[in-house]
Amino acid sequence: MRNVVVGAAAVVTLSLLLAGCSTSIADLSFGTPSDAPERPAEASAYPAVHDLPAPREEAAMDPAEQAKVEKELIAARDHQAQPTTAR
Repeated sequence: MRNVVVGAAAVVTLSLLLAGCSTSIADLSFGTPSDAPERPAEASAYPAVHDLPAPREEAAMDPAEQAKVEKELIAARDHQAQPTTAR
């Protein structure tokens, strides 16, 4: 009798585990922002590699700002490359 109960419990547990694998978490509706775009009805076979964003209207950094940041990064790199003396 005990073997039957253990077997039935194992069958129920395995069926619950397998049922959990049948639903993708991405398909569930909880936690989705209200302004999120709709998912396509049919998933594409390949990722959208060539769908590029629209070009920017202005540069991310002007050349003077980029030169300043590069100088700061070079100075930080050189500072870290210097050997430290033991106290």
